[in-house]
Amino acid sequence: MAKLQGFEFWRKTLKEARFVVAPMVDQSELAWRLLSRRHGAQLCYTPMLHAQVFVRDANYRKETFTIVCEEDRPLITQFCANDPDVFLQAVLAQDYCDAIDLNLGCPQMIAKRGHYGVFLQDEWELLERWVISLANENCRCPVTCKIRVFKEIEKTVRYAQMLEKAGCQLLTVHGRTKDQKGAMTGIASWEHIKAVRKAVNIPVLQMVTSSNLSDVERCIQETGVQGVMSAEGNLHNPALFEGRSPPVWEMAEEYLEVVKQFPPCSLSYIRAHLFKLWHHTLQIPDLREELAKVKTLEGLADVSAQLKRRCQQEIDGKDGEEKEWSLPLPHWICQPYVRPPPKPPVTNGTCQDSKVRSTVCQKRALEESDSAAEGLSKNKQKKRSRNPNKNFCPELKPKFKCEQCGNPKGNKCVFSLCRGCCKKKAFKEVADCPSHGLRFKTKAEKQKAEEDKQKEGDRTEGSVMEPEKNKQTPQVVAASYTELKEAGHGIAAPCIRTKTASEST
Repeated sequence: MAKLQGFEFWRKTLKEARFVVAPMVDQSELAWRLLSRRHGAQLCYTPMLHAQVFVRDANYRKETFTIVCEEDRPLITQFCANDPDVFLQAVLAQDYCDAIDLNLGCPQMIAKRGHYGVFLQDEWELLERWVISLANENCRCPVTCKIRVFKEIEKTVRYAQMLEKAGCQLLTVHGRTKDQKGAMTGIASWEHIKAVRKAVNIPVLQMVTSSNLSDVERCIQETGVQGVMSAEGNLHNPALFEGRSPPVWEMAEEYLEVVKQFPPCSLSYIRAHLFKLWHHTLQIPDLREELAKVKTLEGLADVSAQLKRRCQQEIDGKDGEEKEWSLPLPHWICQPYVRPPPKPPVTNGTCQDSKVRSTVCQKRALEESDSAAEGLSKNKQKKRSRNPNKNFCPELKPKFKCEQCGNPKGNKCVFSLCRGCCKKKAFKEVADCPSHGLRFKTKAEKQKAEEDKQKEGDRTEGSVMEPEKNKQTPQVVAASYTELKEAGHGIAAPCIRTKTASEST
């Protein structure tokens, strides 16, 4: 069967999907995809997979597609790679998806170190040869791409046209440059996306950070794209594409039920989703810490239930406190997280806004403790709170080098040496070192005790055998003499005295 292309692929295979869940590392797993599909999502991507690891590690492949679920279609698998051969092997190694997506949009530092994602956007010749070889010769399903824009609209358009010509059948455009990330995310450029949509003859999806369905619909109308893709908006409100904002506990409870129906699911994935859903409510320090510490699915569900009870108490006015929230909706309602603007520029070593915020914002009691006066970072303050005796002074810290060879020493070594030097010294001195698991002294004492016990046993056995030897009767002695005499040995007869009648009585 010939591969479908372009709009035909979008209409027949993807069923004209308009609302799409983005590929998210460790976040768009099966359980979350199924939850999103129940609430309006029409197409989902797998988490971004590293092609080289996917080819090399069978367990990595198994974890990715542990369960095949017919409800989880249509589905696009996304790979990141910088080697066409490795990418091709990864594509051929899996067969449970409707298309393969090449990640050309990840701007994170790990992508820069691995030289993949958006950091391939300047290597047009490589990408053109790459996508052509996959799309036209080897891959059984269509190939799609997810990109970021250049600063210049014209260059972005040429980039998109090059990928279309190379064989890309669907293009997802994130209207930000590779430098727009973190605190510098800024606003996406709809002008870039509109220009790309007009310039290509394949379906185009737009990456959005919209907070509600009306914004999503407006985006589709203004840019002319076939659909929109959501990442953070979906994580904070899985019902975004339904056009509603349900209570957080409703989504959390349903997600946990899906996790139970389709195991296994990594506990770290579940915890991360609950942190996203309960983000605005988790200003309650004790429950935030408990959610971070629990080690079981039941424990996570219990913390979520506690958060639900506290929210309901606040709704009923039973908590006795009136709180003001700077949110468009109450904190127990699913709503997006709006990134704060960049901090003001630093002037003379201090932030212009720092004094105002320090008096208004009371983020955590930890920052107001006496340890903050010592100049410790927040991370060190957390460690100090867990271990009040922890020492951060370099001068007072113990030396960690072996006195003989300079290698790292054992923290509790009785000789303050590394394991190799400690073993030699303990053997020479017949000593123990519990830190390194050396028991020379103990073994020597045990061996000596066993030898003493053996000697004592031999001595006792000898004393018992001596009387038995002296208990020979005269008849036995006479018989022995007769045998020796017959054998020709010149032995004098023993003097055998028999008992008299008086002695026998």
